[in-house]
Amino acid sequence: MLTILGFAMIATFLVLIMLKKMSPIAALVLIPALFCVFVGKGAKLGDYVIDGVTSLAPTAAMLMFAIVYFGVMIDVGLFDPIVRGILKFCKADPLRIVVGTALLAAIVSLDGDGSTTFMITVSAMYPLYKRLKMSLVVMTGVAAMANGVMNTLPWGGPTARAATALKLDASDIFVPMIPALAVGLLFVIALSYVLGRRERARLGTLTLDEVLVEEKETETVLVGAGGSGDGKTPARTGGSGSGSGTDAAAQDATDDEDDDDFQGLDPHRATLRPKLYWFNALLTVGLLTSMIMEWLPIPVLFLLGAALALSVNFPHIPDQKARLAAHADNVLNVSGMVFAAAVFTGVLQGTGMVDHMARWMVDVIPAGMGPHMALVTGVLSLPLTYFMSNDGFYFGVLPVLAEAGAAHGVSPLEMARASLVGQPLHMSSPLVPAVYVLVGMAKVEFGDHTRFVVKWAALTCLAILGAGILFGII
Repeated sequence: MLTILGFAMIATFLVLIMLKKMSPIAALVLIPALFCVFVGKGAKLGDYVIDGVTSLAPTAAMLMFAIVYFGVMIDVGLFDPIVRGILKFCKADPLRIVVGTALLAAIVSLDGDGSTTFMITVSAMYPLYKRLKMSLVVMTGVAAMANGVMNTLPWGGPTARAATALKLDASDIFVPMIPALAVGLLFVIALSYVLGRRERARLGTLTLDEVLVEEKETETVLVGAGGSGDGKTPARTGGSGSGSGTDAAAQDATDDEDDDDFQGLDPHRATLRPKLYWFNALLTVGLLTSMIMEWLPIPVLFLLGAALALSVNFPHIPDQKARLAAHADNVLNVSGMVFAAAVFTGVLQGTGMVDHMARWMVDVIPAGMGPHMALVTGVLSLPLTYFMSNDGFYFGVLPVLAEAGAAHGVSPLEMARASLVGQPLHMSSPLVPAVYVLVGMAKVEFGDHTRFVVKWAALTCLAILGAGILFGII
């Protein structure tokens, strides 16, 4: 009964948010509360919620101060060189912009933190998508998949959890998986190319000059009518173009303004601190090093880092308050989602639904699949890491699967590697706090993101699994 109710609760939640009948926060709170009553444990709802909040409070604190820290770093211009390089590659071609989104997300993911990746990627790419009227769910989907592949880094979380649960060395799990993960990343880039071609076919290709000239013309026509680009869609060309529709004087003028005007991040914003660039770079490197070396808990590191970054870059209290206010919206949205998700996970775990669901899925595996338990684990990692937290999967389900595999001669290392396959899909799970940073900053409905990304993320996972089997890793 608990198994059925568990799956029903998850299905109800997903259907309601995908149909936009409820907001994610309301669904994360009200749906599990209702099912807790159905289970007959409504009297214990308070205990389950408190347990869930207690377990996720460090994550909420980490995200809150990580948003402030990296928000300040974006404000002061730390990431501008990376962004300029990506934007120079992207130009105004929708295809290049989508591929550039995947590359930027993959590069920034090296720090092992999804929230950081999404903040930097969206801050850089959002203005381009809006200006060219591109699909924002393409941006969120590509960023989530690229980050999901990179999330398997030993300091990203899943690999460390698998190593801990099965008492293995993280490097023994991760290093042999590199070829399969590389295939996964190449698949995401190839998929970005396909999605980019689709956007290019829908919108056409612009040069920077065409965008800028036509936006300036729009501004002239729409003085006092709401700003640039809102009342006129720039004319698209069939190919890469060279701005032949403008005269030589306009061409020369816009050439000089490309670097200043067509930027994901405003190059003239008042918050830039070029004289403190190397201080901020060293502070960020030190922070990431401390995270990897685990010198202090991650929430403490970000709390200290945010306080130091604010104090040095904005020594005047009114300026500090202004920076905090500028990022308060993201902080509130994300922390609210985390604490709402605590209700969902608290009820799933407290009522025993998640345990019954896991045991049921293990029990339905045919006996003849025993020698292929690594393949089974890889396939199961897709739905299981989507419908439950990484902690629940790696510490609750993986040991059971590994024990079943060991009885048929499948090594724990193979099982651990197979368990990483589902991460590209996991990063868009409603139980992953970082995904709310992504959709919140991109101003995309979570249901729209889910409808778009699930099929592509699942294909990415299967590409990694297939490569792992082909290379004899799994």
